Amino acid sequence: MTIEEQIRTKIEEALHPKHLEILNESHMHNVPSDSETHFKLVIVTDQFDGKSRIERHKIINNLLALELSSQVHALSLLTLTTPEWDSNNKKIQPSPKCLGGQKTGLSTKAH
Repeated sequence: MTIEEQIRTKIEEALHPKHLEILNESHMHNVPSDSETHFKLVIVTDQFDGKSRIERHKIINNLLALELSSQVHALSLLTLTTPEWDSNNKKIQPSPKCLGGQKTGLSTKAH
């Protein structure tokens, strides 16, 4: 089972989302082309009703603790209730391009 399939299974079984998008964004980073290391998740479920953004993210981080401790390097989360998703016009913003770590031009030398 791929990492993406593991993520999908865990989220669907635990949260029964009304909408779930799992975007493998590994190709946007300096990793091999078949990597599953960077993901963006869009999760819409009524189970997020009354919960803060931090509480929602904790739920996902707990569900995916194994993947986050081993294979997944980065996880971007958009966690919404159905009304929030509807008011967002069911759209997500694209992720920014990777700056490549040390390729940012920022110096780590002391001045």
